[in-house]
Amino acid sequence: MTSLVHSKLGMLGEKIRFQGSESRRKVLAGYRVGSTEGPRKANKKLGHRRGLSFGSSHMVRTPQAVASEATTLEPQIKVPTLLTNQEKMFANYVPVFVMLPLGVVTADNALENKDELEKQLKELRAAEVDGVMVDVWWGIIESKGPKKYDWSAYRNLFQLIQKCGLKLQAIMSFHQCGRNVGDVVTIPLPQWVLEIGESDPDIFYTNRSGNRDIEYLTIGVDNQPLFSGRTATQVYSDYMKSFRENMSDFLAGGLITDIEVGLGPAGELRYPSYPENQGWVFPGIGEFQCYDKYLKAEFKEAATSAGHAEWELPDNAGEYNDTPEATEFFGSNGAYLTEKGKFFLVWYSNMLLSHGDQILDEANQIFLGCKVKLAAKVSGIHWWYKADSHVAELTSGYYSLSYRDGYRPIARMLSRHYAILNFTCLEMRDSEQSAEAKSGPEELVQQVLSAGWRENIEVAGENALSRYDRTGYNQILKNARPNGVNRDDPPKMRMSAVTYLRLSDELLDGKNFRIFKTFVKKMHADQDFCPDPQKYYNPLVPLQRSKPKIPIEDLLEATKPMKPFTFDAETDMSVGGALADWLDNVIDKITSIFK
Repeated sequence: MTSLVHSKLGMLGEKIRFQGSESRRKVLAGYRVGSTEGPRKANKKLGHRRGLSFGSSHMVRTPQAVASEATTLEPQIKVPTLLTNQEKMFANYVPVFVMLPLGVVTADNALENKDELEKQLKELRAAEVDGVMVDVWWGIIESKGPKKYDWSAYRNLFQLIQKCGLKLQAIMSFHQCGRNVGDVVTIPLPQWVLEIGESDPDIFYTNRSGNRDIEYLTIGVDNQPLFSGRTATQVYSDYMKSFRENMSDFLAGGLITDIEVGLGPAGELRYPSYPENQGWVFPGIGEFQCYDKYLKAEFKEAATSAGHAEWELPDNAGEYNDTPEATEFFGSNGAYLTEKGKFFLVWYSNMLLSHGDQILDEANQIFLGCKVKLAAKVSGIHWWYKADSHVAELTSGYYSLSYRDGYRPIARMLSRHYAILNFTCLEMRDSEQSAEAKSGPEELVQQVLSAGWRENIEVAGENALSRYDRTGYNQILKNARPNGVNRDDPPKMRMSAVTYLRLSDELLDGKNFRIFKTFVKKMHADQDFCPDPQKYYNPLVPLQRSKPKIPIEDLLEATKPMKPFTFDAETDMSVGGALADWLDNVIDKITSIFK
């Protein structure tokens, strides 16, 4: 029947089925060749015949904004009528969090240098910072064996954060620390997991050459009972259940505001397509990471179901440091534009989407009723953004081209879990990037934030690299409030929070810290620190159960590109420019004389 429909309509059926954790999830991807829109009616028929469905087609959705609706975009949470000038300004307040050092809890599960850390946290609180973010490493907590959890060091850390009057964003970090830019410590996955990988290396992401990436388990084992009888999804779920049980007092007491669920390498919803430990160097195109036996079997089943049992995974997509034109897959008129290439790219990206959906659904059930927000991080893959193939995004799992939006389906998936979309590279400007990388960080941020706001979800963000200069801070401020401060009503577009990367002695030093404190003040719209999120219409409410699974035709609709919302050229809440830098240098010279 599939081949009959395919031959008559000239299309590949796209359906996604998410089954329970006891059975294997199947992803069957497709679209109308040569069109930017999915075959909604035909897919619906295919779904009824094959029993493949993302969920109920009768799910009630909130109306979606369109490009012309930027001025009428409504926030998720209704706010009371704003009467005073202070109330109106607080509606522009964006809370600021600071990431703690990666090894604040050591690989040996100890909180070291507690007195020094307390001093630093108090400095942040005095600078009116709202809270901190911390990785809660799976490799530390469950290191002694399956379901043998030790939360003692993290409880000590959380008590210290609470004592210093800061809020907390906790990351469920299911990846290894030590394989990404800026990783200064090494915290591997639990040893018992690595031992399973010794006998079955296919539990890890694998490139075409057979190189394994042990930073994160392949999504091919999400529903494979390989971990002492548990699937990877069940392992993640049990970990989060233990976190809720052991941190219930901090959850009930309002310390923890966000639970960011790690969904891949660096905690991001992506494939490990550009691993430095395997020789990748910026701006290499990266490589697809789906050649473990589990994902290969998933692809073969999907291709067979689509009537193309002869199709295999790409063998012409190049190597980590190639350019697009050096490959047959990504070059001009390359294989990524063919029927087979498109089928693969939709399958590859939808597998990632289904992984995020499944793990977030588990997290939603676990933290149901807690006054906390779920979040997921999407990576800012800005290099090759201005190339026709968007190659670095494609190898990372974001199937986004000029005629296909790969980010809005992610935002739509997050919307059913009431989850925040946390995006990176907020500080970057196009002019700072090398020409050969064909980078577009500004346009990418604009596209992704617009996708989130169109889906009526909260959007948060981070800087990708540590910055202490005014140019970087001003870029973050612009993206946090793309149309500036609204002195009469809540702004139409405003990020729910910004997290600065990261706490260090360098950040707290002299000029750097003075600029940072100005940045915090400007993020707060020149208002004093506000301990009550209700006042800036970002209240913590009990987490509701995820909405029904989203029909595949709705996800297909979200791939249709739309013009991003308009962003101002510069922020109206600047931390200053060249003159301010000159004054800072004068202050530093005077200070050094008296020292």
